[in-house]
Amino acid sequence: MPTILRNILAVVIGLVAGSAVNMSLVVVGPSLIPPPPGVDLTTAEGLAKGMPLLEAKHFVFPFLAHALGTLAGALAAFLVAGSRNAVFAYVIGVLFLAGGIAAAFMIPAPAWFIGLDLVVAYLPMAWLATVIGRRLRGPRAVTS
Repeated sequence: MPTILRNILAVVIGLVAGSAVNMSLVVVGPSLIPPPPGVDLTTAEGLAKGMPLLEAKHFVFPFLAHALGTLAGALAAFLVAGSRNAVFAYVIGVLFLAGGIAAAFMIPAPAWFIGLDLVVAYLPMAWLATVIGRRLRGPRAVTS
């Protein structure tokens, strides 16, 4: 397969894989750490009304969704890319970071969570994906 097609496919697969992991954790989270009674996390209005009632533990799964979603997507992109593997892992990290920045403006959340999320969940996970990807590839040459 031509390199350019592999690189395009790397971005598409990275976005799909990362989004699937993200949404899976977002869906599972409330069943493992239930919201306070009366808080509806399924609507924007319910989330805005219930935000003052949420404790730090209620932000664990949103953070994990963002971090592990980015890690999975960036790793998938790294492994699929035909060239410049690390660049494509970071492309996924930047795209997910852009989504995180947009979410920070649209979804009310405590400043500590927004700061932690934006600083730790996206670009560091893309970097970690490159480290894992290089180890998975072994001694084969990996282009950066």
